[in-house]
Amino acid sequence: MTDLLYQTDSYLQTFTATITGVDEANHGVILDRTAFYPGGGGQPFDRGAITVGDTVYTMPRIKRIEGQLVHLLEADGLLPAVGTEVVGQLDWERRYQLMRTHTAMHVLCGVIFRDYGSSVTGGDMEPLKGRMDFEFETMRAELVSAIETAINKEVEAAREVRVKILPREEAFQIPDLIRTKINLLPEGITEVRTVELVGLDLQADGGTHVKNTSEVGRLRVVDYKSKGKINKRIYVELE
Repeated sequence: MTDLLYQTDSYLQTFTATITGVDEANHGVILDRTAFYPGGGGQPFDRGAITVGDTVYTMPRIKRIEGQLVHLLEADGLLPAVGTEVVGQLDWERRYQLMRTHTAMHVLCGVIFRDYGSSVTGGDMEPLKGRMDFEFETMRAELVSAIETAINKEVEAAREVRVKILPREEAFQIPDLIRTKINLLPEGITEVRTVELVGLDLQADGGTHVKNTSEVGRLRVVDYKSKGKINKRIYVELE
C-alpha cells in the first residue's frame, strides 16, 4: 500500500519515493509513498511532476485504479523501472488554492449546520470556488446574505484546523461526525481521518486543508439555486 503523506502533512510540496509498480496500460507508476492527492470528497486530484535522474515527467493526474494509486505520466517510450528512486513535485499553487477552497467548504458546512441544523446533500469544488447542497426548504437573498456574513466572521476568527487519524470505534463516538446526508465512509475501514475547525466543525474527511481559517481569505456567496423541494445549492468563491 502507498503511504499517503498528504494525510498528515498537507503542506508537503516535494518528496522522495521508490517505484513499486508500473502500469503500462495507463502509462503510470505506483510509488511506495506519495504527497499527491488522488481526488475524493469533492476535491479534485493533484497535478505535478516526477523526476527520475535528469528526466522530468509531467504528471497530469494521480488516479486510483483497481485499488492502486497510479501516477499517470506524460512521456513517450519506456516508463521508469520498479525500484527506481524518484522525486515528486506538486503543482503547489493549484494545491494550495484547493486547500483554501476545501477549508472554506468546511466553514460553510459548519456555519449552516450550527445555525440551521441542515445536512449536506452534495458538493463539488475547483481552485478558489465551490458549491454545496443543503437540506433547506426555502432559500432567499436575506438568508444568503446572513450566511455570507457568518462564514466570513468564522474565517476572521482564525480558527485552528486540526487533523487526526482515529480508530474507527473512537471516531464514531463523535456526535455528528458524518455531515453528509449519506455516509460515504467505506465499510470495513479500521481508521478514520477527521478534520476539525476548532470551535466550529468536526467531520470525517480525507482531503487537504490549510492550518488556520485565516488562510482561506474573504468568501463571497455568488449564487444560490433550488435543486429540489428540500435541496438548495450555494455557490462560493474565494477572493
